[in-house]
Amino acid sequence: MAESPSILVIGPRWVGDMVMAQCLFSALKEKHPRAAIDVIAPSWAAPLVRRMPELRHRVEAATRPGSFDLAERRRLGRLLRGRYDEAYVLPGSWKSALIPYFARIPRRVGHLREMRYRLLTDVVPLPDSLKRRTAQAYFSLARGGTFRAPHLSIDGQNQADLLARHALRDKDFVALMPGAEFGPAKRWPEDKYAAFARAMLGKGMGVALFGSKNDAAVTAAIAAEAPGSVDLAGRTRLEDAIDLIAAAKLAVSNDSGLMHVAAAVGTPVVAVYGSTSPENTPPLSDRRELVWLHLSCSPCHRKECPLGHFNCMKTLDVPLVEAAAGRLLGDSAA
Repeated sequence: MAESPSILVIGPRWVGDMVMAQCLFSALKEKHPRAAIDVIAPSWAAPLVRRMPELRHRVEAATRPGSFDLAERRRLGRLLRGRYDEAYVLPGSWKSALIPYFARIPRRVGHLREMRYRLLTDVVPLPDSLKRRTAQAYFSLARGGTFRAPHLSIDGQNQADLLARHALRDKDFVALMPGAEFGPAKRWPEDKYAAFARAMLGKGMGVALFGSKNDAAVTAAIAAEAPGSVDLAGRTRLEDAIDLIAAAKLAVSNDSGLMHVAAAVGTPVVAVYGSTSPENTPPLSDRRELVWLHLSCSPCHRKECPLGHFNCMKTLDVPLVEAAAGRLLGDSAA
């Protein structure tokens, strides 16, 4: 094995998973301080890659989510031949291991998953206890090193410009992330977010709502019920959301990608769980509160409630989240 290997990582396709992948990147960099680490990731991930000092470059792949795209994987693999000593395959699918295989990278590391014996040269066992613990599963591929929580760098000038543009004050507002790309079973209802927002506004704190354009209808409903909230869903680039969330005094979020961003920039996080478990994908931070009802039907890991009642979120009342915020900020602030 080279002392300073060139490493290619096949990255995940979700914001939160990409943040948690930094646990692997930092472990690889610890083992090989002079390694050059590149990651294959979608274009939306470019801001995250730039905020991770362990990474050198992002490699663009024209593959489409859910598509096999054999010709594109073969084309890119052949283009990358001779460039890398090692590859780490984070997704569990068979097709995700094709690019390193076509690139003839000598050492190809990953979990077995879809019977990838021929495609991988180094199969790392994945115990049942880690199958839903994404950060720990990624870290295990390094086979050593120190498990470190993700840490994203901040652009101070961009942060200052954004705060001025949106009339927000540093460490004087709460960031709310009410969306979840996975599905509605992960979302605390809008009326509860709105009630929490009104409580924060009533205490003299600002409130900013974050999310993608897919979350705009949800954040608009919250902003309408909590006048004075700043609705930024779909109006900020990912790098802007990173810098603004870092300036928040507190973040309240569903189990989502932006929850992991908040933890990675050091903002205290109240994380609300319903269909998923905080034991699997918690915000990786010491400054966190996990709010979960522990119902017998939860976690179900389904996109929509299979029982139709959605009690794991509907009966999770606002005072529970306010109390969690109070523990993080002090009773006088929440």
